[in-house]
Amino acid sequence: MQLFWNLSDTFGCECTQSTKSRIIAGKVSNHKMKDYKKYFIVPAPPEDVYLALTHPNTLHLWTGEEAIMSTEPGSEFSLWDGSIVGRNLEFEPGKKLVQQWYFGDQPEDSIVTIKLHTDTNGTSVELRHTNIPDEAYDDIVEGWNETYFGALIDFYEEED
Repeated sequence: MQLFWNLSDTFGCECTQSTKSRIIAGKVSNHKMKDYKKYFIVPAPPEDVYLALTHPNTLHLWTGEEAIMSTEPGSEFSLWDGSIVGRNLEFEPGKKLVQQWYFGDQPEDSIVTIKLHTDTNGTSVELRHTNIPDEAYDDIVEGWNETYFGALIDFYEEED
């Protein structure tokens, strides 16, 4: 699976190995930030989708990569072999998760909010990602659509 948020590639600098839980990608200040919002339909109940997004074993099943994840607010996470790292802020089991994604030294936090709603076809996922660095925006959007939710949707469609 191709990694889609290799922040060191996005910002054209080397990440330090000494900080496993944070990617230091250089200065991002003085850059414009963008927000992204989209709805996805995942063919599984909200409780299953929640587990797929928050439990390391289920994350591994659909991503094919080891994941560091906890539902403890304040804990740090790492997905896709460290390509996505951040801090977990809030959880409502079966309904919502809120995370801060690290993009190096930027003035405003990049916050990901995922809300899960029951839908006749499974789960309507409401995604909102704020304060995405302008130069990373296209890669982030592609990653959400193809690698993140695209892979999750494919995983549940293959189960049928």
